[in-house]
Amino acid sequence: MAQSSKIARFEELRREVDSCGTCGLCAGAKNRVMGEGDLNSRVVFVGEAPGRREDESGRPFVGSAGKLLDRLLSGTNMSRDRVFITNVVRCRPPGNRRPKKEEVEACSGHLERLLEIIEPRVIVPMGNSAIGHVFERFTIEGSVIGAAHGKPIRVQAPWGEVVIFPLYHPAAATYNRKLLSELERDMVELSRLLAQV
Repeated sequence: MAQSSKIARFEELRREVDSCGTCGLCAGAKNRVMGEGDLNSRVVFVGEAPGRREDESGRPFVGSAGKLLDRLLSGTNMSRDRVFITNVVRCRPPGNRRPKKEEVEACSGHLERLLEIIEPRVIVPMGNSAIGHVFERFTIEGSVIGAAHGKPIRVQAPWGEVVIFPLYHPAAATYNRKLLSELERDMVELSRLLAQV
């Protein structure tokens, strides 16, 4: 798809998200967080939902988890401007709670369209909520992060073959050194995978 077409479709989707009131999360949100990065990226990172900092800025992963993600990206010769980062839902759930199933379902069409615009070769769901949603979308059995992280799964998407590569959420790794070392190893494997797709 031509770059101009991608930009036009992304802006159209942004306008729809800005006017969406389907699930009710928007009532308490300061900003809807579409995501950011390269619309031609071969990889899309998918988190759970915006937190307080993301809600305030309108940008994904800008708090402590975002700083860790930036460090992990730069440690594997990736950067925020060369990948695309988004979430399963666009608005912050109250008190940073996990989004409810009906909220995820209400927002899932936005994520689906975003992925169809970018057409990534690799989708990286981070954490249980994102993994659960992506696994359900692609009819992948099992979604326990401890068993799934760092294991590539090949699936068919509307735009061709895609690799699903689950990771621990960076927020969990900021509090748990064992998870951090596993996340660092998985990011190295992800960079190797991206060199092959």
